[in-house]
Amino acid sequence: MISRRFLGLGALGAVGAALLAGCDKLGFSSAPKASFQGVDLTGAAYARGFSLPDQNGRTRTLEDFKGKVVVVFFGFTQCPDVCPTTLAELAQVKKALGADGDKVQGVFITVDPERDKPELLKAYLESFDPGFVALRGSPEQLKDVAKEFKIYYAKVPGKTPDSYTMDHTAASFLFDPQGRVRVFSRYGAGATALMSDIKALIAGQ
Repeated sequence: MISRRFLGLGALGAVGAALLAGCDKLGFSSAPKASFQGVDLTGAAYARGFSLPDQNGRTRTLEDFKGKVVVVFFGFTQCPDVCPTTLAELAQVKKALGADGDKVQGVFITVDPERDKPELLKAYLESFDPGFVALRGSPEQLKDVAKEFKIYYAKVPGKTPDSYTMDHTAASFLFDPQGRVRVFSRYGAGATALMSDIKALIAGQ
């Protein structure tokens, strides 16, 4: 089911599959493929990283989280369902992993920097897991990172200037401990599927 808040999943999945097939033919991915619950992006030539300020003003990149499975999700704090559900599931998975939960890093990139100020992002992320990191770039930086990840976002006007909402691709990108994008996890797949893929990446698949 697709709502206005998370358009473009099917298109992104198709693009990911096409790019993956092309990468295989060109020899970018020679290792045996793991069996993931989400879309396997191993060898994809996009979603290669980010460089954005976090909720404390520190510029963060994938290199900061080397050695961990990084789960990147684009959303906004006033999202009524998709974003809190996704973050809650990731927090649930991290807790269920026990000691291995320390090997998982959640990264939330806001598509609404106009309203999502650093203080709000900090409080929002801490309500799910104090270890999660929120990233907030300028409109230009957001445009660039969205292009790199091939994600969709757009402002939808409301009844007043401040009551707008945001349409956006609802999915998580999973990176392995070496910082390579590996999985596109669609919204709605559930915590069990997410845990399976994270476990596989922790195990080195």
